Amino acid sequence: MIEAPGSYQRGLRQSIDWKLIICYLLLVLIGLANIYAAIHTSDNVSFFAWESRSGKQLIWIGTALVLATLILFVMPARWWEGLSLPLYLFVLLLLIAVIFLGVEVKGSRSWFAFGPVRFQPAEISKISTSLLLAAVMSRTDFNIRKFKNLALAGAILLIPMLVILGESETGSALVYLGFIFVLYREGLSGWWLALIGLAIALFITTLTLSPFHSILLLVAVVGITYSFQGTRKQFRPRFLITAGFVLVMSLVPWILRLVDLSILKDQLAILTEYYVPQAGEARHASGEYLLRIKPVHIITLTSLLAIPPLALLAYRQRDRALWLTIGAFIVGAVLVFSSDYIFDEVLQDHQRSRIEVLLGLKEDPSGVGYNQNQSKIAIGSGGLAGKGWLGGTQTTYGFVPEQSTDFIFCTVGEQFGFLGCLLVIALYVFLIVRIMMDAERCRSPFTRIYGYCVAACIFMHLFINIGMTLGLMPVIGIPLPLLSYGGSSLWAFTILIFIFIALYRDEKKYF
Repeated sequence: MIEAPGSYQRGLRQSIDWKLIICYLLLVLIGLANIYAAIHTSDNVSFFAWESRSGKQLIWIGTALVLATLILFVMPARWWEGLSLPLYLFVLLLLIAVIFLGVEVKGSRSWFAFGPVRFQPAEISKISTSLLLAAVMSRTDFNIRKFKNLALAGAILLIPMLVILGESETGSALVYLGFIFVLYREGLSGWWLALIGLAIALFITTLTLSPFHSILLLVAVVGITYSFQGTRKQFRPRFLITAGFVLVMSLVPWILRLVDLSILKDQLAILTEYYVPQAGEARHASGEYLLRIKPVHIITLTSLLAIPPLALLAYRQRDRALWLTIGAFIVGAVLVFSSDYIFDEVLQDHQRSRIEVLLGLKEDPSGVGYNQNQSKIAIGSGGLAGKGWLGGTQTTYGFVPEQSTDFIFCTVGEQFGFLGCLLVIALYVFLIVRIMMDAERCRSPFTRIYGYCVAACIFMHLFINIGMTLGLMPVIGIPLPLLSYGGSSLWAFTILIFIFIALYRDEKKYF
């Protein structure tokens, strides 16, 4: 960077955000202590034994600190913007290659194995995606509200996400949903966030209740949303029409139960008594068909019949909001009727089982639900202040599988209790908020957007992992940043965070 006239260079103390580095180190050390606690047994395995997970994690921490030093003090910060596209393409190639050349671990083909060392490209894909997204969106001619620009940003996110899904690495793929918060910060309409929330609600409602309830929810949401898009004078009739339709349709199941379809069947039999059925054909097929009428058929047919006149009205009045409402309903209806197919055909058996246990569709405390059940027991047994380091029975005797990786948060909860969990979550919140605050102070759009990408990745990992540990999310393999055992995850988050610290330092060392 060329020094501006009248400016002077700040020292390391002023230009580097040391609070971020201290927070990073605290989380890494807490993770190391809990990794040892998770593998500790009555045999008293040495903390520094290289064959143990704590010893290996020490090596990963040492190498991660070397990487952090190189990024912060050796590599020019502005290299990253120029390297964003080649790095993105290289990592994408690795993601594709691992499907064919990688080893399968717990149903996921997402690891390269080099002897005892394993490497997961999905972890570093968050870095390359964040860099390219920041580089593209920081261009002066980029406007997220233009469709071609939104499509470009979406392609940058969707391509690696879909490839990761092809590896059966659902957890890493879900992290990419967090990037929508970055797009929102840069001007994306908040309606996209609402649509994603609605899609999730429709999927869950379809699985737990029925398609009828999902369509009813869809009509209510899009109708009320459309009511708020008009003037105050237009709001009342739109809202009353929506409320009336929803009320009438909600009575359909009750009405169908009251109607004695057997009477209709007999009446139809009288009307068709002169009909001579063919061999093997049911005499009163029409009556049997009526018996199969369901509430979802009535509400769907009624809604579809309403679309043509509404589309004509939207065309005549040039009502863009009504066009969007019709489009949202059609997309939502397609999602509702494809939910069962997605659940039965797209998701794998273990994923379906975990979702069913999470949603209360079935109970399996000794099978699929075992991990979460034991995790909740461990966290609950910790009480307010915990049982002390190495004092947890669930942890010491290995009742919780993967307690040094995906379920390391339950180790924290059992040993250090509610206060320990609160401290860890507070450190993560500080890390995320501090990154966003630093990003907002930056003049460079590239640094700001990249900072928000880093914050989004950490938040999604935190949200999914802790939600999974507490039984609020399905069990999917995703590490807790900086705490969980593993070199790929630790290296990835170290590089992700320290690239931002380096970019921030590059901006703040002159003023």
